[in-house]
Amino acid sequence: MLHPPNTPLGRFGMGTLVDSPDPFVGTIPMSGLANPVTGAPTVAPLAVLVDFVAGLVNHYRRAPDEWTVSSELSLELAPNALAIVAQDPDTPVVGSARPFGTKGSTSLGVCELTHRDTVIGTGTVRSVHIGLPRRFPDQPDQPDQPAADGRPTELAEIMAVRVGDGTLFQSPNPILNNSMGIVHGGIAAAGLELAASAALNTGRANDQLNTASLRVNYLRQFLSGAESRYTAAVFRVGRRSGVADAKAVSADGQVALIARVTAYR
Repeated sequence: MLHPPNTPLGRFGMGTLVDSPDPFVGTIPMSGLANPVTGAPTVAPLAVLVDFVAGLVNHYRRAPDEWTVSSELSLELAPNALAIVAQDPDTPVVGSARPFGTKGSTSLGVCELTHRDTVIGTGTVRSVHIGLPRRFPDQPDQPDQPAADGRPTELAEIMAVRVGDGTLFQSPNPILNNSMGIVHGGIAAAGLELAASAALNTGRANDQLNTASLRVNYLRQFLSGAESRYTAAVFRVGRRSGVADAKAVSADGQVALIARVTAYR
């Protein structure tokens, strides 16, 4: 089942293969997706897939009077993940998730990412169980969207991001918001990876560092706006590896998410 194009998941062309508490299986197409800062192929959309499948197995574990909010996300990739996808870019990546351990005040979902029959990565989402909100924020009217085959295919347009002065800005688009009226957590995680990868590869034309791990902490709500942005600072970069920290700054000027990215050549 493909998701409607006027939803965050449908915007990425994502689908659900198995809708159950254990496992939950979803897909995401990766063909032609590039970092809007560097123009290089990117793994950032895989963070959206991890958030989707591993987050949903946590959501299935909630009590009737509970909701779930993501607090942590991780993505670990095989060294040749991008190369494997590039061999058959028209085949989507599949994420298969299951619950891990017992439910407490938090739940942990784990997933395996495969391309055809090859495992290319793993991911986790930790969710906090909170009291069910009495009401969700009113959502702006969503603009009419074309049929699923007419959705955006450039990553910058899919994510509604723009590049300016070395910064990746998150433009407002209600389609990219979740049911709480804030930027979808997987999309925000992807934005952090894009910013960190761009920082690590500044001045590297032919020997790009490829993301091996992404670790995200969700601190508060991430609101899109004219000054909402993803920024990154290089902690260390060498010939064969690098580490960068990234943050997402909300429309209210507060840091909403932080992440660390480790990359290798």
